[in-house]
Amino acid sequence: MDRSIHQTTQPVLTAPEQPWVERRLRHLAIVGVVALDQALIFAGFAIAYWLRYLADWPPPFDRVVLEVATKNYVDFSAFLLPSVLPLMLFLAVRFAGRGLYRTAPRLSLFDQLGIIFNSLVTGLALLIIFVFLYKPFYYSRLIFAFAGVSIFTLLSGWRIALASVRHWQWSHGVGRDRVLVVGGTGLGQQVMNGIASSPGLGYTLVGYVDDRPIVANGRATRVYRHLGKLEDLERVVLQSGAQQVILALPFSEQGRLPELVAVCQRLGIRYQLAPDLYQLSFDRVDVLQLSGVPLLRPKEIRLSGANLLLKRAIDVATVILAAPFVVPLVALIALLIKLDSRGPVLFRQVRVGKGGQPFVCYKFRTMVPDAEARKADLVARNEADGPLFKMRDDPRITRLGRFLRRSSLDELPQFWNVLRGEMSLIGPRPALPDEVARYEPWHRRRLEVLPGCAGLAQALGRSDMSFDEQVRLDIYYAENWSVSMDLRILLMLIPVLISGRGAY
Repeated sequence: MDRSIHQTTQPVLTAPEQPWVERRLRHLAIVGVVALDQALIFAGFAIAYWLRYLADWPPPFDRVVLEVATKNYVDFSAFLLPSVLPLMLFLAVRFAGRGLYRTAPRLSLFDQLGIIFNSLVTGLALLIIFVFLYKPFYYSRLIFAFAGVSIFTLLSGWRIALASVRHWQWSHGVGRDRVLVVGGTGLGQQVMNGIASSPGLGYTLVGYVDDRPIVANGRATRVYRHLGKLEDLERVVLQSGAQQVILALPFSEQGRLPELVAVCQRLGIRYQLAPDLYQLSFDRVDVLQLSGVPLLRPKEIRLSGANLLLKRAIDVATVILAAPFVVPLVALIALLIKLDSRGPVLFRQVRVGKGGQPFVCYKFRTMVPDAEARKADLVARNEADGPLFKMRDDPRITRLGRFLRRSSLDELPQFWNVLRGEMSLIGPRPALPDEVARYEPWHRRRLEVLPGCAGLAQALGRSDMSFDEQVRLDIYYAENWSVSMDLRILLMLIPVLISGRGAY
């Protein structure tokens, strides 16, 4: 009998420390994989050096070439700083950015080899350009070709071995992810059958939750552990030690997905969706397969891990480089504000940042000192939809403030928020707490990244688009971020700032 079939004597995990221990072990495993990759990259370059300079392969075709090769002999240590170490660092960052070190979702072996090959080709191309601009006749060009072949062979070889070991382990019940299925009939039954019949996928079925337990109907129906109703999902996840949730509800119960997804997000547990119908937008999800059943997983936020570190480094470097120009301008604007109207120079306001964490956002004051107290009297004249408040002719704005807003110079003090790590130069605009309180569930995805001084919504239309359109652009930015996208947004912002379009 299949071990995943209902057993009344099987205990339920209740140790809350286990998820923490498992996460710790996963992090240590990732560190080990990164270290081994780095060692193999170094070894691959050493093999390439041995082939080219010590083994003299391929041999020179005549004595003149032999004399030139002997004269151009280079010690291995000469390659370390300009070639080996930069390549190791580049590949580590590139592999991390492409998801090679993520524990979930699991990448197929083919995808892993593709990432290794593409990253290696890119790294070697950049390295060759740098090296031959640095010392064009000093290094052998052939050593880089040898390095590419040897490094790819070593990295792909050990990953093939690792995939074989993992498949053997999973087939024997070792190291599998504990999966809880939401939904017990129809699609849910099919998902559970796929997990139970394919142990080599690396999943162990802990059971399912559904308002109606499965009733055996002949030999064709398997009965799995029923752990509770849909409303018990949070309790079941905590007690069962589940590491993943697959939502496989029938179409008639699709309306309950938002609350179930909210539970998974609140618990920080990975979840995937098994659609009952194919009437879904596939540009916002990644599609996986489980025994013929398509599983939809929300797209990964690109601004995480190595990408987040890279963006943070760019933000800090840009602010520091711009400081000699920004500081005098800030001083001038502060003086003009003092001369224009009474009140403080800076406007401090609590905003909601990444993960829903509040922080104090700084701007130049563009309104009269009692602007917040007068906001309640102007609510009926709000021109924005959703939770936003916008007015084209807001009577609270000062003469200088109107210019500062149209030119976005009022946001220069937010460079301090960028240095403090509370904001980024490019990203979704930070929301007010009362706005966030009125968010719909899907709006909250924009809070998964740092807010920015400007974003894609501002570059495309600023205040002239609806709130839902702005949120969709913010989510698109978070899911598809790249350095080139930030550069394009900056270029798009230039004409917007000059024209003042949509700013009020």
